[in-house]
Amino acid sequence: MTRVLIVSDSHGFKLELKKLAEQYEGKVDAMIHCGDSELGYNAKPMAYFDQKVTGNCDYDSDYPDEAVFTVGNLTYFVAHGHMHQVKTSLDPISYRASEHGAHIVCHGHSHLAHATKRGDQLIINPGSIRLPRGRQEETYAILTSSDNEINVHFYQLDGHEVEDLAMTIQL
Repeated sequence: MTRVLIVSDSHGFKLELKKLAEQYEGKVDAMIHCGDSELGYNAKPMAYFDQKVTGNCDYDSDYPDEAVFTVGNLTYFVAHGHMHQVKTSLDPISYRASEHGAHIVCHGHSHLAHATKRGDQLIINPGSIRLPRGRQEETYAILTSSDNEINVHFYQLDGHEVEDLAMTIQL
């Protein structure tokens, strides 16, 4: 079984991001930040994240635009989404991820927390831990996978689960 922390759009929340990363350190197989941290690539809280990409509000040129990597038996594609027009359609980011054979697509930008199954992909936006849109909860996501079952759960910074956003799928 693998577990992955997915965070996005923390917009300068340095202390909160550090606490969240420390809470999951050693308890997850990977930590992903989908951009708009507004922190330097090597800033203390960002050092916890195995995979991190640039967002439209990030200034540090050390961040890559995209990341592709494998955790367990799943390939992940991570991009902030501003270059893939995610506020309009998930088609461009889904297509780009499929070019890399990705099963899991992680993005931010819209600040709208969701998990959407699309063909053989699971597209996840963890929401924002600082400036949520569409709902009041400031959220992040935990993805758990075992064999071909994937569970995505969304949580508030205080640890309470946002149950209506949860999703379980078979890939």
